[in-house]
Amino acid sequence: MKNITAERILRLKAESAFFVLQKAKTLEKQGFNVIHFEIGEPDLDTPEHIKEAAVKALKEGYTHYTPSPGIPELREAIADNIREEFGVDYTPEEVMVTPSGKTAIFYALVSIVEEGDEVIVSTPSFPAYESVVRFLNAKPVFIELKEEEDFRLKPENVESKITSKTKAIVINSPHNPCGSILTKNDVEGLADLALKHDLMLITDDVYHKLIYDGFKHESVASIPDVKDRTILINSLSKTYAMTGWRVGYIAANKELINHMVVLQNNVVSCIPSFIQKASITALKGPQDFIKRMAEEYKRRRDAIVDGLNKIEGFSCRKPLGAFYAFVNVKRIGLEDTELVEYLLKEAKVATLHGSAFGYGGEGYLRFSYATSMEKIKEGLERIKEAVEKLTERDA
Repeated sequence: MKNITAERILRLKAESAFFVLQKAKTLEKQGFNVIHFEIGEPDLDTPEHIKEAAVKALKEGYTHYTPSPGIPELREAIADNIREEFGVDYTPEEVMVTPSGKTAIFYALVSIVEEGDEVIVSTPSFPAYESVVRFLNAKPVFIELKEEEDFRLKPENVESKITSKTKAIVINSPHNPCGSILTKNDVEGLADLALKHDLMLITDDVYHKLIYDGFKHESVASIPDVKDRTILINSLSKTYAMTGWRVGYIAANKELINHMVVLQNNVVSCIPSFIQKASITALKGPQDFIKRMAEEYKRRRDAIVDGLNKIEGFSCRKPLGAFYAFVNVKRIGLEDTELVEYLLKEAKVATLHGSAFGYGGEGYLRFSYATSMEKIKEGLERIKEAVEKLTERDA
């Protein structure tokens, strides 16, 4: 029998977090109580008024196809939201609703990247960037984010990697997994590079409402000079605790959006109409939930970072955005993958190895603090005890 698998599909990789989750769920089925820090999943529920809007839409018959780019009212609501949040004007025709921010990443890269192109990606970074670039038989060119530089994608580090084959720069702020944010100088510098070298900018801003300590979100999408060469990706998942609803969007120049609409038409046709109606309610309804959520995450961040830094061999900078703590564990003396296995087995605590996000994450663990304060405190106690046993064993 001939090989039935296309070579390109083998270039895709699944996220490691789901493999760790699977192992943790197996332990739970065996009766163990596992504390989860591995998945970026808000423990807060979707606000009631959004859920009620979905139920209302279902009852009113919003159960059929919609236009592939999304219903006009939602595209308009997204354009209004972008104007309010980023200070740049997009028309509804420059917006497409997508089934998740992750799908938007796929659409964006598929639409602009040719075989043999180079795409600049940070390491560590969200695994889908590298995975999709390789799927397209293009080359990811990595910029290593350094702890001493606050894990920022600095323009001077990017420019040294630009070649005649470079097509795009992928930007993510607030950053997954590091929790870092870009400064105004950073995004302006990246915009200058795009103009100077005729590059596209893909900016993944899905955590843009989760920023702490009085800092401001700076997005390259806010710079008018590069609007036509910027693809803005966002999602309702983290902002409104709607991860399971799978609602994202892309904003880009109209010609590019039109091509992506054809792509989406071939893949999923559209996202469910009742979910689109509820998404309008999310964007146009009360926003006080977001502020309360961010305040709660900040409280949890302070607790988990303080606790992690009290564990021998752990060192963690305070993240300024998202809901991840990226912890340096190089002094422990184990590979990050080995430490994840050890903590899961010994402490029944699920974490995620930094190398899951690329070679730049080796020697780190990512902790999601989108979980209750009670679980954070219990998890830290278990880890502390497990690390002490490890130290005694190796003494």
